[in-house]
Amino acid sequence: MSMFTIFGVSGSAISSQAQRLNVVASNLANADAVAGPDGQSYKARQVLFETVPMGGSGNAGVKVKNITEDQTPGRRLHNPGHPSADAEGYVTHSNVNPVEEMVNMMSASRSYQNNVEVMNTAKTLLLKTLQMGQ
Repeated sequence: MSMFTIFGVSGSAISSQAQRLNVVASNLANADAVAGPDGQSYKARQVLFETVPMGGSGNAGVKVKNITEDQTPGRRLHNPGHPSADAEGYVTHSNVNPVEEMVNMMSASRSYQNNVEVMNTAKTLLLKTLQMGQ
């Protein structure tokens, strides 16, 4: 395994965590959304990761395997005066849990930062190795 493989692994992890941050941002933006005209409310999305083992090509790392929708039913609040209320007077909100999404955001952000540090450390080590040859 060459030192340059580290950049590929960390780079793929950074890319995956950036995609996770985008999904979390979308979930938080729709946390207070109510059901649309089709009667369906926004469903929280979750990112599933997959490790990419090192093969003959040396492309090891992480990739986003899938983005799934949480099938938990949304919150239903009784508000008969709301324009989106159903026949029983209930309004269906999204199933996004803002606290859980904030935890996901902090976790993704820390993972992103850690991988940037790995890349910086590898760069510093490579530069010191080159300086030894002078």
